[in-house]
Amino acid sequence: MRIRIVDAFTERPFAGNPAGVVLLDTDAFPDDGWLQQVAAEVNLAETAFAHPLPEAAAADWALRWFTPATEAPMCGHATLATTHVLKTTGTATGTVRFATLSGVLSATADDDGTITLDFPTASLTELEVPRNTAEVAAALGAGIVSAHHAGPYIDDLLIELADEKTVRSLTPDLAALKRISHRGIIVTAAAEDPSRGYDFVSRMFAPAVGIDEDPVTGSAHTALAPYWSARFGRDELTGLQASARTGLVRTALRGDRTLLTGGAVTVIDGELLA
Repeated sequence: MRIRIVDAFTERPFAGNPAGVVLLDTDAFPDDGWLQQVAAEVNLAETAFAHPLPEAAAADWALRWFTPATEAPMCGHATLATTHVLKTTGTATGTVRFATLSGVLSATADDDGTITLDFPTASLTELEVPRNTAEVAAALGAGIVSAHHAGPYIDDLLIELADEKTVRSLTPDLAALKRISHRGIIVTAAAEDPSRGYDFVSRMFAPAVGIDEDPVTGSAHTALAPYWSARFGRDELTGLQASARTGLVRTALRGDRTLLTGGAVTVIDGELLA
Protein backbone atom coordinates (compact mmCIF):
# COMPACT_ATOMS: atom_id res chain seq x y z
CA MET A 1 0.00 0.00 0.00
CA ARG A 2 1.04 3.61 -0.50
CA ILE A 3 2.48 5.70 2.32
CA ARG A 4 3.11 9.41 2.01
CA ILE A 5 4.92 11.97 4.13
CA VAL A 6 3.20 15.35 4.06
CA ASP A 7 4.46 18.59 5.61
CA ALA A 8 1.42 20.30 7.16
CA PHE A 9 0.80 23.92 8.16
CA THR A 10 3.32 25.12 5.63
CA GLU A 11 3.46 25.94 1.93
CA ARG A 12 7.05 24.75 1.39
CA PRO A 13 8.83 21.42 1.89
CA PHE A 14 10.88 20.71 5.02
CA ALA A 15 8.89 23.11 7.19
CA GLY A 16 5.68 22.75 9.18
CA ASN A 17 4.91 19.39 10.76
CA PRO A 18 5.51 16.15 8.81
CA ALA A 19 2.92 13.40 9.09
CA GLY A 20 2.70 9.92 7.67
CA VAL A 21 -0.51 9.18 5.75
CA VAL A 22 -1.75 5.70 4.87
CA LEU A 23 -5.02 5.39 2.94
CA LEU A 24 -6.44 1.90 3.32
CA ASP A 25 -8.73 0.27 0.72
CA THR A 26 -10.38 -1.95 3.35
CA ASP A 27 -13.62 -1.33 5.27
CA ALA A 28 -11.93 -1.70 8.67
CA PHE A 29 -8.61 -0.91 10.31
CA PRO A 30 -5.89 -3.55 10.57
CA ASP A 31 -4.75 -4.83 13.96
CA ASP A 32 -3.84 -2.04 16.41
CA GLY A 33 -0.42 -3.57 16.93
CA TRP A 34 0.37 -3.24 13.21
CA LEU A 35 -0.80 0.38 13.16
CA GLN A 36 1.43 1.18 16.12
CA GLN A 37 4.42 -0.60 14.56
CA VAL A 38 4.05 1.38 11.35
CA ALA A 39 3.83 4.64 13.30
CA ALA A 40 6.94 3.69 15.28
CA GLU A 41 8.77 2.85 12.05
CA VAL A 42 7.78 6.16 10.43
CA ASN A 43 8.84 7.84 13.70
CA LEU A 44 7.12 11.17 13.09
CA ALA A 45 4.93 13.00 15.58
CA GLU A 46 1.85 11.35 14.03
CA THR A 47 0.98 8.83 11.36
CA ALA A 48 -2.61 8.87 10.11
CA PHE A 49 -4.54 5.83 8.90
CA ALA A 50 -7.86 6.21 7.08
CA HIS A 51 -10.34 3.96 5.33
CA PRO A 52 -13.54 4.84 3.44
CA LEU A 53 -16.95 4.45 5.06
CA PRO A 54 -20.25 3.38 3.43
CA GLU A 55 -22.38 6.12 1.86
CA ALA A 56 -24.99 5.88 4.62
CA ALA A 57 -22.44 6.58 7.37
CA ALA A 58 -22.27 9.88 9.27
CA ALA A 59 -18.78 10.49 7.88
CA ASP A 60 -16.87 9.77 4.66
CA TRP A 61 -13.70 8.27 6.13
CA ALA A 62 -12.68 6.66 9.41
CA LEU A 63 -9.46 8.23 10.69
CA ARG A 64 -7.01 7.31 13.44
CA TRP A 65 -3.69 8.86 14.49
CA PHE A 66 -0.69 7.22 16.15
CA THR A 67 2.43 8.75 17.66
CA PRO A 68 5.53 6.52 17.79
CA ALA A 69 4.35 5.43 21.25
CA THR A 70 0.55 5.54 21.45
CA GLU A 71 -2.75 6.33 19.74
CA ALA A 72 -3.77 10.00 19.83
CA PRO A 73 -7.37 11.10 20.51
CA MET A 74 -6.98 14.18 18.30
CA CYS A 75 -4.45 15.45 15.77
CA GLY A 76 -4.71 18.53 13.60
CA HIS A 77 -1.67 18.37 11.35
CA ALA A 78 -2.16 14.70 10.41
CA THR A 79 -5.83 15.40 9.59
CA LEU A 80 -4.75 18.27 7.36
CA ALA A 81 -2.13 16.00 5.77
CA THR A 82 -4.71 13.26 5.16
CA THR A 83 -7.10 15.75 3.55
CA HIS A 84 -4.28 17.03 1.37
CA VAL A 85 -3.61 13.49 0.10
CA LEU A 86 -7.31 12.86 -0.55
CA LYS A 87 -7.58 16.11 -2.51
CA THR A 88 -4.36 15.88 -4.52
CA THR A 89 -5.02 12.29 -5.54
CA GLY A 90 -8.63 13.02 -6.53
CA THR A 91 -9.89 10.50 -3.98
CA ALA A 92 -12.23 13.05 -2.41
CA THR A 93 -13.70 16.40 -3.36
CA GLY A 94 -15.52 19.13 -1.46
CA THR A 95 -15.75 18.90 2.32
CA VAL A 96 -14.47 15.63 3.79
CA ARG A 97 -15.94 14.28 7.04
CA PHE A 98 -13.83 12.05 9.28
CA ALA A 99 -15.11 9.71 12.00
CA THR A 100 -12.54 9.92 14.83
CA LEU A 101 -12.09 9.45 18.57
CA SER A 102 -12.95 13.17 18.83
CA GLY A 103 -16.24 12.84 16.96
CA VAL A 104 -16.89 13.81 13.36
CA LEU A 105 -14.30 16.31 12.12
CA SER A 106 -14.52 18.00 8.75
CA ALA A 107 -11.97 19.50 6.39
CA THR A 108 -12.57 21.82 3.44
CA ALA A 109 -10.19 22.88 0.66
CA ASP A 110 -10.12 26.66 0.28
CA ASP A 111 -9.77 28.66 -2.95
CA ASP A 112 -6.21 29.70 -2.06
CA GLY A 113 -5.05 26.09 -1.86
CA THR A 114 -5.11 25.87 1.93
CA ILE A 115 -7.29 23.50 3.95
CA THR A 116 -9.57 24.46 6.85
CA LEU A 117 -10.25 21.98 9.64
CA ASP A 118 -13.38 22.16 11.82
CA PHE A 119 -12.43 20.94 15.32
CA PRO A 120 -14.07 21.15 18.77
CA THR A 121 -12.93 24.14 20.81
CA ALA A 122 -10.99 23.12 23.91
CA SER A 123 -12.34 24.03 27.34
CA LEU A 124 -9.88 25.95 29.54
CA THR A 125 -9.73 25.53 33.31
CA GLU A 126 -7.51 28.05 35.09
CA LEU A 127 -4.82 26.73 37.45
CA GLU A 128 -3.50 28.71 40.38
CA VAL A 129 0.02 30.11 39.89
CA PRO A 130 2.39 29.25 41.51
CA ARG A 131 0.68 26.75 43.81
CA ASN A 132 -0.49 24.39 41.03
CA THR A 133 2.35 25.04 38.62
CA ALA A 134 5.60 24.77 40.58
CA GLU A 135 6.59 21.43 39.00
CA VAL A 136 5.89 22.74 35.49
CA ALA A 137 7.82 25.98 36.08
CA ALA A 138 10.80 24.02 37.35
CA ALA A 139 10.75 21.71 34.31
CA LEU A 140 10.41 24.64 31.90
CA GLY A 141 13.01 26.76 33.67
CA ALA A 142 10.85 29.86 33.23
CA GLY A 143 8.39 31.93 35.21
CA ILE A 144 4.72 31.32 34.46
CA VAL A 145 2.31 34.21 33.83
CA SER A 146 -0.84 32.07 33.73
CA ALA A 147 -1.77 28.41 33.41
CA HIS A 148 -4.81 26.49 32.20
CA HIS A 149 -5.75 22.87 31.66
CA ALA A 150 -7.12 22.29 28.15
CA GLY A 151 -9.57 19.46 27.54
CA PRO A 152 -11.40 17.26 26.99
CA TYR A 153 -9.79 15.81 23.87
CA ILE A 154 -6.22 17.07 24.14
CA ASP A 155 -5.40 17.02 27.91
CA ASP A 156 -2.68 19.68 27.66
CA LEU A 157 -1.40 22.37 29.97
CA LEU A 158 -1.52 25.82 28.36
CA ILE A 159 1.20 27.98 29.89
CA GLU A 160 1.64 31.68 29.13
CA LEU A 161 5.21 32.94 29.48
CA ALA A 162 6.49 36.49 29.76
CA ASP A 163 7.19 37.23 26.11
CA GLU A 164 8.01 35.85 22.68
CA LYS A 165 11.74 35.83 23.38
CA THR A 166 11.21 33.57 26.41
CA VAL A 167 9.13 31.12 24.37
CA ARG A 168 11.71 30.96 21.58
CA SER A 169 14.73 30.51 23.86
CA LEU A 170 13.17 27.90 26.17
CA THR A 171 15.23 24.74 26.80
CA PRO A 172 13.04 22.65 29.11
CA ASP A 173 14.00 19.58 31.09
CA LEU A 174 12.24 16.99 28.92
CA ALA A 175 12.70 14.17 31.43
CA ALA A 176 10.93 16.28 34.06
CA LEU A 177 8.16 17.22 31.62
CA LYS A 178 7.64 13.54 30.83
CA ARG A 179 6.76 12.93 34.48
CA ILE A 180 3.91 15.45 34.32
CA SER A 181 0.69 13.50 33.72
CA HIS A 182 -0.66 15.33 30.67
CA ARG A 183 -0.41 14.77 26.93
CA GLY A 184 1.67 17.88 26.44
CA ILE A 185 2.77 21.31 27.60
CA ILE A 186 1.87 24.25 25.34
CA VAL A 187 3.91 27.39 26.04
CA THR A 188 2.79 30.66 24.50
CA ALA A 189 3.16 34.44 24.49
CA ALA A 190 1.83 37.40 22.57
CA ALA A 191 3.74 38.32 19.41
CA GLU A 192 6.44 40.89 19.97
CA ASP A 193 5.64 42.54 16.63
CA PRO A 194 2.21 41.64 15.13
CA SER A 195 3.18 43.37 11.87
CA ARG A 196 5.25 40.25 11.11
CA GLY A 197 2.04 38.40 10.30
CA TYR A 198 1.20 36.53 13.49
CA ASP A 199 -0.57 37.44 16.74
CA PHE A 200 0.93 34.94 19.17
CA VAL A 201 3.70 32.35 19.34
CA SER A 202 3.72 28.88 20.86
CA ARG A 203 5.75 25.75 21.27
CA MET A 204 4.53 22.26 22.20
CA PHE A 205 6.38 19.63 24.25
CA ALA A 206 4.88 16.14 24.57
CA PRO A 207 7.58 13.69 25.74
CA ALA A 208 4.94 11.65 27.62
CA VAL A 209 3.56 10.44 24.26
CA GLY A 210 6.92 10.06 22.53
CA ILE A 211 7.26 13.58 21.06
CA ASP A 212 9.94 15.76 22.65
CA GLU A 213 8.85 18.84 20.70
CA ASP A 214 6.07 18.84 18.14
CA PRO A 215 6.90 21.16 15.20
CA VAL A 216 3.37 22.54 14.56
CA THR A 217 0.40 21.30 16.59
CA GLY A 218 -3.04 21.91 15.11
CA SER A 219 -4.93 20.47 18.08
CA ALA A 220 -3.08 22.77 20.50
CA HIS A 221 -4.58 25.71 18.62
CA THR A 222 -8.06 24.62 19.70
CA ALA A 223 -6.90 25.86 23.12
CA LEU A 224 -4.70 28.72 21.91
CA ALA A 225 -7.53 30.18 19.81
CA PRO A 226 -10.04 30.76 22.65
CA TYR A 227 -7.26 31.88 25.01
CA TRP A 228 -5.86 34.59 22.75
CA SER A 229 -9.20 35.53 21.19
CA ALA A 230 -10.44 36.42 24.67
CA ARG A 231 -7.29 38.47 25.29
CA PHE A 232 -7.30 40.31 21.96
CA GLY A 233 -11.08 40.61 21.49
CA ARG A 234 -10.91 39.10 17.99
CA ASP A 235 -12.24 35.77 16.75
CA GLU A 236 -9.73 35.40 13.90
CA LEU A 237 -6.01 35.20 14.66
CA THR A 238 -2.78 33.74 13.30
CA GLY A 239 -0.40 31.73 15.46
CA LEU A 240 3.25 30.99 14.76
CA GLN A 241 4.56 27.77 16.27
CA ALA A 242 8.19 28.69 16.91
CA SER A 243 9.81 25.28 16.56
CA ALA A 244 12.92 24.79 14.46
CA ARG A 245 10.73 23.99 11.42
CA THR A 246 8.08 26.66 12.23
CA GLY A 247 4.58 26.87 10.83
CA LEU A 248 1.58 29.19 10.71
CA VAL A 249 -1.93 28.26 11.84
CA ARG A 250 -4.82 30.61 11.10
CA THR A 251 -7.55 30.24 13.73
CA ALA A 252 -11.20 31.30 13.70
CA LEU A 253 -13.24 30.85 16.86
CA ARG A 254 -16.83 29.79 16.22
CA GLY A 255 -18.20 29.10 19.69
CA ASP A 256 -17.76 25.43 20.50
CA ARG A 257 -15.88 24.90 17.20
CA THR A 258 -12.50 26.21 16.10
CA LEU A 259 -11.45 26.49 12.46
CA LEU A 260 -7.76 25.79 11.76
CA THR A 261 -6.35 26.76 8.36
CA GLY A 262 -3.00 25.95 6.79
CA GLY A 263 -1.21 24.63 3.75
CA ALA A 264 0.41 21.26 3.04
CA VAL A 265 3.05 19.77 0.74
CA THR A 266 3.70 16.10 -0.09
CA VAL A 267 7.44 15.42 0.19
CA ILE A 268 7.61 11.58 -0.01
CA ASP A 269 5.35 9.14 -1.85
CA GLY A 270 6.36 5.52 -1.45
CA GLU A 271 5.29 1.93 -0.93
CA LEU A 272 4.77 0.24 2.41
CA LEU A 273 6.04 -3.33 2.10
CA ALA A 274 5.44 -4.79 5.56
